[in-house]
Amino acid sequence: MHKSKNTILMLASIGTFVEALDIAIINLTIPAIQAQFAIDYDTVQWLQTLYVLFFGGFLIIGGKLADKVGRRPMFLWGGAIFLLASLGAGVAPSFLSLAIFRAIQGFGAAILMPASLAIVTNTFQEPQERSRAIGIFSSFAAIGSGSGLSLGGMISTYWSWHWVFLINVPILAITLILALSYLPKGQQEKQQGSNDFLSGILLVLGLLFLTFGIHDLGNFNERPYLIGGCFTMTALLISLFVKRLLTSSHPLISPTLFQNRSLVISNLAFFMLGALFIGFLFLISLMLQQDMGYSSASAGLMLVPFSILSALIAKFAIPSLTKKTSPARLGVLGMSFMLVGSCTLLIAIYLDHPLFLVLCGAACISGIGMTICFTSLSVLGVKDVSIDQHGIASSLTSTTYFLGAGIGLSLLTLVSKFIPSTLAVGPLSLAIVMLYSILGIFLLLYLSYADKRSVAKRLQTAQA
Repeated sequence: MHKSKNTILMLASIGTFVEALDIAIINLTIPAIQAQFAIDYDTVQWLQTLYVLFFGGFLIIGGKLADKVGRRPMFLWGGAIFLLASLGAGVAPSFLSLAIFRAIQGFGAAILMPASLAIVTNTFQEPQERSRAIGIFSSFAAIGSGSGLSLGGMISTYWSWHWVFLINVPILAITLILALSYLPKGQQEKQQGSNDFLSGILLVLGLLFLTFGIHDLGNFNERPYLIGGCFTMTALLISLFVKRLLTSSHPLISPTLFQNRSLVISNLAFFMLGALFIGFLFLISLMLQQDMGYSSASAGLMLVPFSILSALIAKFAIPSLTKKTSPARLGVLGMSFMLVGSCTLLIAIYLDHPLFLVLCGAACISGIGMTICFTSLSVLGVKDVSIDQHGIASSLTSTTYFLGAGIGLSLLTLVSKFIPSTLAVGPLSLAIVMLYSILGIFLLLYLSYADKRSVAKRLQTAQA
């Protein structure tokens, strides 16, 4: 790759690294935040849920803006919003202000993420070069997610929980300064037409009502009208959102995108991946600290090798694998590692949590599976999509990932309320995570089979 292209790739990748880092980094700092603000676990969990929902909910608007206004300005604006929100969260005097800044962080990430990926796909035009670049870009997201637990545990123990947010400030400041110099101006012509922001707002509100309803379903006997109202509003808002997509002259998402089989299947698989991986981050932090008795710093240090493993897989294994196999089959491989890791953690529960077995399970999920899955699904998400729609296509796949994360996390919390366990992480929670990986495997196997049949039909037609 050309040197200037590498610089652009690194800047875009750092942006996605920070976004992914912030999803995971808060998990091992939750006890410290609870202690400072004297709040229960259900309340503090909204810090993660709000970030995920605002990130996922506004991603489609972010993708549309990247396509219409420009990738470079949206990268700069998204990075600036994320930087300021991180600063606000780091010095927040109350839990309410922390939650608000956490939501704004998600909004900034939603502007930054699709612009970052669109910059990469536009910079690297040749198919093999683009696949490698997307692989590197996606591996930064996987590494950020994997290293978040390690950094969060150590930062909260040796400094304070405030620094899990403040650490973003210097990283993003340097990235934005370099972006002003190295990201080329005028990469695209601005597209005409409405941005249809109303559809984006309808989607975000619908997801918020849905998640709150699922999150609070365990208290249905106490608040039946409130929870029932949430689900009613969800159905109404999502119906209005779909109607606008089908009837608007300039819809937020072009319905023709959903005729792309690779994009549809990758989105469904991304939903399962989000539910699986964010659920894993939640469960492994509980298992190490509450079931096994390790401090947050010790738990964080134990997970450091998996961040290194993610980097090694991204650097040495993925470039070779992408040359030898299709993205769909690569996704099956990644999901299989996720399934093996989940099974290993389940077995560890019944064997009284042997550390070696727990870490092997975490390695399969965080160190190997996530890196491979995110890379392969990112490639599938923009496969056969025209360049002028890469921003919206990439944001759509990310939206389904974070939608899966928000709903999957709420389901895990709900299960723990209805079917309590003597352990912080019970067998049923891990069985649900295993189910997500099994569904992901079946989806990608179907896509691989369908693609193989399509190739065979084209060959028969050409021979005829």
